[in-house]
Amino acid sequence: MTNARDGLQLALFLAGLLALTPWLGGFMARVFNGERHALSPLLGWAERGIYRLGGVEPAREMSWQNYLGALLIFNVAGCLLLLAQLMTQAWLPLNPAHLPNLPFPLALNTAVSFMTNTNWQAYAGENTMSSLTQMAGLAVHNFTSAATGIAAALALVRGLVRKQTNNLGNFWVDLTRATLYVLLPLSLLFALALAQQGVPQTLGANVDATTLEGATQTIPLGPVASQIAIKQLGTNGGGFYGQNSAHPFENPTPLTNFLEILTIFAIPSALVFMFGAMTGDRRQGWTIWAAMCALFLAGFAVLWWAELQPNPVAGLPVSLEGKEVRFGQFGTALFATVTTDASCGAVNAMHDSFSPLGGLVPLLNMMLGEIIFGGVGAGLYGMLMFVLLTVFIAGLMVGRTPEYLGKKIEAAEIRWAVVAVLAPAVVILLGSAATLLYPEALKSLNNAGPHGLSETLYSYVSAAANNGSAFAGINANTDWFNYTLAVVMFIGRFAIIVPVLAIAGGMARKKASPQSAGTFPTTGATFTGLLLAVVLIVGALTFFPVLSLGPIIEHFLMLQGRAF
Repeated sequence: MTNARDGLQLALFLAGLLALTPWLGGFMARVFNGERHALSPLLGWAERGIYRLGGVEPAREMSWQNYLGALLIFNVAGCLLLLAQLMTQAWLPLNPAHLPNLPFPLALNTAVSFMTNTNWQAYAGENTMSSLTQMAGLAVHNFTSAATGIAAALALVRGLVRKQTNNLGNFWVDLTRATLYVLLPLSLLFALALAQQGVPQTLGANVDATTLEGATQTIPLGPVASQIAIKQLGTNGGGFYGQNSAHPFENPTPLTNFLEILTIFAIPSALVFMFGAMTGDRRQGWTIWAAMCALFLAGFAVLWWAELQPNPVAGLPVSLEGKEVRFGQFGTALFATVTTDASCGAVNAMHDSFSPLGGLVPLLNMMLGEIIFGGVGAGLYGMLMFVLLTVFIAGLMVGRTPEYLGKKIEAAEIRWAVVAVLAPAVVILLGSAATLLYPEALKSLNNAGPHGLSETLYSYVSAAANNGSAFAGINANTDWFNYTLAVVMFIGRFAIIVPVLAIAGGMARKKASPQSAGTFPTTGATFTGLLLAVVLIVGALTFFPVLSLGPIIEHFLMLQGRAF
């Protein structure tokens, strides 16, 4: 049942997002344009020191090939270092619970997961990872993977804005500024807020407690608040505890729940404003923002409605299975929609317990390519792929030359954009099909029928979209899932970044022409509507058949009293 308090929460969420977006977006535009900003006097010395230590010449810019090479080398090297740490954590310090080393398949899956900003967790964090691993391994990648996404988005924006040049900026400079001026300060402030609300932040040992029944229970503690802060802000999603933000130590109060939801969207939304500011026409940014917000509100409305409907199988007016009663249907629906819109993957409920149509919304959010605000950086460059496709299609429809920001959109850009849009879909469908044909993999499913299909599909959708959330109805810690999902996560990340940087390089070399009567406008309600149509048509044509066999048919069977 809805009430005025729920409506007020939604209004406050949208108001908070609208207030943060221009402020943070304007700040990031100044940071990445190399202008003086509020943190320059405080942290400028640290930035210069990092360049000296790393041998980086900040004024030396890179072509798209060099930018991509630096990005890949940095990420693969970080992945290998994390893999080594995971397989040796038992012999390293800050392991008060004496947790063992991870086996290679799980370590590889986890290393690829955190390197790609997916944060898929085939383990329970508090029972698997030492404090050192959480801080110096996983949390570090929470920062670097988010900064990598921002860097790729910046390269694309420069490619669209700059004229007749091969230079897209310096990857090392973008990585440093994103971490030093954006991610670290915001994470520090948010971690303090979480700690004030009761989220633990300690290097102490676990605590033993006696329950009301007289049993002894071990309460895992650790540097939780700092991990949760960057988990939300960096759209990472990897929780300190296995229950993620459903755990009272990660998300203890309605206020922390609201703040955790808001911070997921904060940077992705601000990056869209930053794009408008860097193009010199803020309407370009607001047009894309409006499309993202419309998709978000539509998905949220469906999910909220679906979770308020009677459950004929259980005979209940509404279903609270898998939900925290302190958040209720509204807080659960808003969190689930935002976290799958933004490729965060943090959860405050078990998505496997959602109604069929309620579970369809997170699936569809990810299937659209995580472009509804999306991951940090990834949402912007993913949506810009759809923008280029929309401009090209609109140009063909009305007989005008496809142009965006004064530059012609030609065959090379469209080919790369199609690769970026379709590559995740290919690995999702192939991975799901292979799993359903492999008898050993089917043993990991908790459900049969259409719900079992949804569990399998969700896993590969989440991996390819670099989201990391799960239906929680599947045992993913097997060799099959550890290896196949690692491959899908890698392709889902870099099969988009490579085309994005190739497009950036090609666009940067082009001349820009002034607007004329024949220029198709890329701002305003008309273009927003066209953009929404292209996004939905691509998603519907690609995934409608498999969705029909999963959550859609499950909904009609549920109405007949059948469950799986």
